Formats: sequence, C-alpha cells, structure tokens
Amino acid sequence: MTLTIPRVIAHRCGGILAPENTLAGLRVAAAHGCRGVEFDVMLSGDGTPILMHDETLERTTDGRGRVADTSDAELARLDAGSRHGAHYAGEPVPTFGDAAELCLALGLWANIEIKPSLGADAETARKVAERARELWNGSAPPLLSSFSFEALEVARDVAPELPRGLLVDEPPPDWLKRLRRLGCFSLHCGRRHFSRRLLDEARREDVPLLVYTVNDAEDAIQLLHSGVAAVFTDRIDLLPDWIE
Repeated sequence: MTLTIPRVIAHRCGGILAPENTLAGLRVAAAHGCRGVEFDVMLSGDGTPILMHDETLERTTDGRGRVADTSDAELARLDAGSRHGAHYAGEPVPTFGDAAELCLALGLWANIEIKPSLGADAETARKVAERARELWNGSAPPLLSSFSFEALEVARDVAPELPRGLLVDEPPPDWLKRLRRLGCFSLHCGRRHFSRRLLDEARREDVPLLVYTVNDAEDAIQLLHSGVAAVFTDRIDLLPDWIE
C-alpha cells in the first residue's frame, strides 16, 4: 500500500494551542501550516461518532457523566472550549462528519483514532470505518488507528481499503506478527519506547514507524532524520516549517 503521511501531525487536532478534538483545533493546525492532524472518535449515547478522547465529559467540557450515556442533543449544548480559554467559549463538541468535512476543506490529512468506550470496540470501529469510507470517498484516505485489536479487526473487515495503524505504547515482542494479522499499514509507538532497534526492524519490514507525543523540536528533528515516518506533537508552534 502506498500512503503519503505528513511528517508532523498535530495531536488531538491542534495540540495545546486550541481545545482538543475541536474544529477550532483543526483551524489552528491549518493556520500553523500543519498538513496532518490526529483526533479521537467515540460514540455518543445515540451511537453517533463524535470527537472525544475521554470516556467522561468533565475534563474537556462543561458537562458531566459518561459520553456513552449522553445524547446528541445534550452534547450539542456543551461548551468544549472554555476550559482552554475565554477566546474559545462556546466551542462545540464536533461530530465526526463535521470534522471530516473541515479536514477536506482545509486540505488536512487525518489520522483517526478509533476510541471505543468500554465494551463498544466493535460497534465504534464499524461506524467509524463506514463513515470514513463515505466521507473520504474519492479523496486521499485517512489512516485509522486504535489501541484496540478488536476495533482494528472490525475496521479491516468493514473497510479493507482504508489503511490502518497499530497503536501501542510499548511494542510487544510479537508486534510485527500482530500488525500483519490485522493487516495494518503502520506502527505507532510512545516516545519513551522508541529505539533504534525498533526503527531498524520496522524499516527492514517496510513498516512506517510513527512516534507520539513529541513536544521538543530538537527531539522531533532527530527522530525524523533517523528515519521515523512521522511524529505526533502538541507543540506545532515549536516545530520549524522546513521539518516537513
């Protein structure tokens, strides 16, 4: 599979420069010259794919309770921006559809992390994969990633044409076997578990290695110069333009 990945990817839409997993974050990423963004997709209480990282609402919105127990109507009334600053007051919790449409309008490549709430791995993966296929029909495809092996299996079966990334913190010894079994395109690992040995193994097997979350510019440059395919960062303001 041939897939061009931007070398710098804004974490949770706009990193620390905007409320996470919001349309405002996508606009900030584009304004800073980022060509790639990453965001999390979870299902609402009505089964609608929305942008959200946590299973509960308290950290990023003015709501309370579990996302999986919250209706679309309730989510639409929430403020997902004020916790980041008064400038973002009233920023809504976006649907996956709204985020996809804005990515396409802004020319942003997307890494979509399938983020199931407890016990909803298969349903979340199915809906995200089906919706991604519809939204990016005829456009350069997004990359679906997940920590959930079940979610990756379902995404593979539902939309085999969409590339997938195996998302881990520390790659297990049999990571390549798992990646091949899931039909994944890329391996995504935590920065503290990156090693030259891992990179050499991934390159030998022609597997792009993506590293998260890299917030130091010199560190990012060294990783990219070493052969890492891409880095996820919260600090898109610190990485120089030429790093792409």
